[in-house]
Amino acid sequence: MKQRFLIGACAIVVAAAVGACDEAAAPEDSAAPALGKHDGGLPAPSPIVTAAGVDFWPFTGVDFTGNPQDPISLIFTGQSDPRALRAALLFLDGDRTGFGMPDVFPFNCTWKDAIGGVQTGYGEPAGWVGSAIQVECGEYDPVRFHVRFFDLGDGTLGGAHFELLIPGTTDHQVISWELAEQLATVDFIRSGLLGAAPGQSGPVNPAPSFREIPAVIYNGIPVELRAAIGGPLGDVTEPVPIGTDGSATILHLAGSRKGKADIARQELEIEFNQVIPKPFCESGPFDFLHVFGPVRLRQQVVFTPSGNFVSQFHANGHLELTPVNPLTEPPTPIGTTYRANVNEHHKGIVTDNVSLASQFQLQIEIPPRGPFRGALIAHLNVGPGGSSHHSLEIRCEP
Repeated sequence: MKQRFLIGACAIVVAAAVGACDEAAAPEDSAAPALGKHDGGLPAPSPIVTAAGVDFWPFTGVDFTGNPQDPISLIFTGQSDPRALRAALLFLDGDRTGFGMPDVFPFNCTWKDAIGGVQTGYGEPAGWVGSAIQVECGEYDPVRFHVRFFDLGDGTLGGAHFELLIPGTTDHQVISWELAEQLATVDFIRSGLLGAAPGQSGPVNPAPSFREIPAVIYNGIPVELRAAIGGPLGDVTEPVPIGTDGSATILHLAGSRKGKADIARQELEIEFNQVIPKPFCESGPFDFLHVFGPVRLRQQVVFTPSGNFVSQFHANGHLELTPVNPLTEPPTPIGTTYRANVNEHHKGIVTDNVSLASQFQLQIEIPPRGPFRGALIAHLNVGPGGSSHHSLEIRCEP
């Protein structure tokens, strides 16, 4: 088991993360139900690795292309239905001081359902599966530990990361894989449900790092938090690699928790205020926009008395877009302000017989007609009976 649980962090002023940027029920013995193959014949990604008797792709994706997004860092065996994993975490308090973690945010956080994009995972014999259940410890804004579960039927994969909200956007930046893996491992130990000590898969992912933190974001992270993630304490001029040992933690569940029937709602509004590259229908590499306006996020999660999990998420925003010159400081307007609408909908369903995750995105410039104007429409569905598919359509005016 990884032993870097002692984190020498003082009280962390996370609000400046980017400044310049109850009791548990008795264990049960029921086994997890088997799920039918989901992917309808979609090609398997590569590589496929084996650990704890599970054959799986050691990454998550955002579609079915096999392009890696996040590393798989948790492998759950035994009584590993993702609904029970969710319940185990939601029952816990935030006291991790017995494992060397300080009694300050975010290390004293508690778990709840998470707002997050749908991702794909792959394992045999299930095939492609989706992140129907996601949980977070902390807050969407400013920082959180975020875990996505991928249900293989006879096991579950987990993708865990520690991330911060990029100021002025609805996007997050991962700043640590290892810290999230450690905190999740600590919490499953605290749950009292493990049938054995946590194990290690051996090398399954890239090491010593995977992906990077842009310098402009890293330099806004408080020094105490830089120390906690094992990064340079001083400011940097180059992107900082996100460290990983390339190994996943194996957690064998000898018991499970029943989820509490409940309806949980989250609602927040984020003021988008950032200069970004034009995301589609760009005229060239220096096509940048200042994007300003509110984006409203709403999620409802229903856990029924019969144990069914259903989540729905909606986002909508009415934004003002101003073309700017990114080579000036600050970027200066070079065109007339126009508008855009953004809409997004996610759904997650997990029952004894079905696991399904879907995502729809629409981004449209207003008016949609005119030089280099257009719309982006994306669909992702991961479910049974050959229903899994992904599409991305970008419509641009010349």
